[in-house]
Amino acid sequence: MQRLQQHPFDPIVFADTRILILGTFPSFDSFDRGFYYSHPRNAFWPILSDLSGYPAMTREQKIWLLKQMGWGLWDMVESCHRKNSLDSSLRDIKVNDIESLLKRYENIEKILFTGRKAEKVFESGFGYLDIARKALPSPSPAYASMSRDEKMEIYRIELGVPKRGEVR
Repeated sequence: MQRLQQHPFDPIVFADTRILILGTFPSFDSFDRGFYYSHPRNAFWPILSDLSGYPAMTREQKIWLLKQMGWGLWDMVESCHRKNSLDSSLRDIKVNDIESLLKRYENIEKILFTGRKAEKVFESGFGYLDIARKALPSPSPAYASMSRDEKMEIYRIELGVPKRGEVR
């Protein structure tokens, strides 16, 4: 039997956040380790670390990285039932109040989704909002049709990070 799970983490957003990165819901590994994208093979933090040049080993370093880069982080789903960590297993979804968050943090100018499910949940509840948005390839090890380097290049472009040696 599946039990109702509540999202365990607060959004990580700052007054100067420009880009909000939205996932769907934390994996079981993230629940166990107490932070976003904590599956050992998830490429999210290694990609952000490589792009920013900042370390992302500890919770504090990850939060600092987000702050320094003007990026925020949260998930679309407030609560749900599920049988595993795959987005496809999420049922009885209650959505986080993304609209209120965007009103509170008016500097956010773009939303990036770490997968199609997060994008679909957003569009079904908040598609009317006038904000730039785009789905990124999932950093999950379950999404193996694209290499980490291919994923990182898309993240680099969408997060507005110049290539090494390139000036913007």
